[in-house]
Amino acid sequence: MNLSDSQTGGSGPRRVSAMEAVLTHLRGAIERGQYAVGDKLPSEAELCRTLEVSRPVLREALRALQTMGLTVSRTGKGTFVVAQAVEDPTFGDYAASDLLEVRRHVEIPVAGYAALRRTPENLDHLAHLLDRMERETDTTAWVAMDTLFHLAVAEAAQNPVFRRVIEEIRDALARQSAFLNELGGRREQSNREHRAIVEALVDGSEHDAVQAMSHHLDRVETTLTDIVRSPRATPAPDGGPTT
Repeated sequence: MNLSDSQTGGSGPRRVSAMEAVLTHLRGAIERGQYAVGDKLPSEAELCRTLEVSRPVLREALRALQTMGLTVSRTGKGTFVVAQAVEDPTFGDYAASDLLEVRRHVEIPVAGYAALRRTPENLDHLAHLLDRMERETDTTAWVAMDTLFHLAVAEAAQNPVFRRVIEEIRDALARQSAFLNELGGRREQSNREHRAIVEALVDGSEHDAVQAMSHHLDRVETTLTDIVRSPRATPAPDGGPTT
């Protein structure tokens, strides 16, 4: 079963990454009950052989399963199923719902303050970050700049407490960003949303900055919700029903 070159339906075929195809297949197998709660997944070597993918690709998919709360990895023992349905993904130490709640209460007003208090240096830094992000093609590098962007907005609010809050959730933000970009194709959309935030800051418009950040977080939530829903159809290994 080769999952290294898959397509999904929709308005037209969309080529997805090998990792996404593997994740969708394994998630579907868990949700169908092929692997029950408490079961151990086949070894990495066996899964690589069966799915015809590389070990790095498989490991990315296994990490995503764990983020979704479907599995847990036990050192020296393997990967075990702990839930049969995705409820609330976890990014580092924080559940996605908790992270989003805090982001709404902190980052939306922070954007408003930043519009009123930003300095020319703040705007130059944000513009430079935006330009780099729009040119960047490497996901890991883009994710790192994504967290820097949100830190820079907090810095522009001229309140060190805001920056400390974003610093506290920085690792979770990076994990969430990587997850959404790998599975939700968020990069270009995020770049547009970030530019709208910066344009509001340049204009000094508290209202527009608040609206732009609110829209950005709405899109994050929508993409996350779409990912949490049932996986897209992929063929079962035996040619049977699809998920």
